[in-house]
Amino acid sequence: MNPAITAATAGRVLRQLRNDPRTVAMLVVVPSVLMILLRYVYNGSQRTFDSIGLSLLGIFPFITMFLVTSVAMLRERTSGTLERLFTTRLAKLDLLLGYAGAFAVATVVQVGVVSLIAFGWLGLDARAGVGWVLALALASALLGMALGLLVSAFARTEFQAVQFLPAVVLPQFLLCGLLTPRSEMVDLLRWLSNLLPMSYAVEGLARVGQGTVDAVLFRDVAVVLACIVAALALGAATLRRRTS
Repeated sequence: MNPAITAATAGRVLRQLRNDPRTVAMLVVVPSVLMILLRYVYNGSQRTFDSIGLSLLGIFPFITMFLVTSVAMLRERTSGTLERLFTTRLAKLDLLLGYAGAFAVATVVQVGVVSLIAFGWLGLDARAGVGWVLALALASALLGMALGLLVSAFARTEFQAVQFLPAVVLPQFLLCGLLTPRSEMVDLLRWLSNLLPMSYAVEGLARVGQGTVDAVLFRDVAVVLACIVAALALGAATLRRRTS
């Protein structure tokens, strides 16, 4: 790994994002609009909005970062950019960490804007403090980014990359505990839920909403961070140097 090359890669990706207003809108505007819509769906029940809104502060960034990252990496490969970059001193890890750094910056902006709207305007409440919510939402977005980088290696077109969304993201959404408590699921679904990283992000946000900062919360954060590292490592191992 070369820190200078990694930083240069991150800078290049950030410049590409800055020049792509549709992607910026996907990352920042869409989650904010969805959060506003959710607030008025539950206009008569602030408690319900607090409960669901906190979870969606982690889910929305996860989904958008997964989609944008998987398509962006695939575009690099199909356009031939990746092959040209690998003729230089760029290593796979430099590339992935550069992407991770660039999208981490985008994630901070995304989570910051959505949280500012949710807590400042919409009255969302987290008993354990906004800091914990921001940390978990950021970790959830980085998890989506890491999984997006990983699955992009298995797609040949942008359409195929998008097809991974229902295959990878929707099962996690259904089993994460947002729609029904994980403890009330049948044994098989509860077992599957325990294997999916989004379950731990949502559980952590739920505990923050209840004002509970304990060993379970720290475990949830640790699991999400471990899954980010594992996804990046697998992404480096499966990233092809040549476009077939």
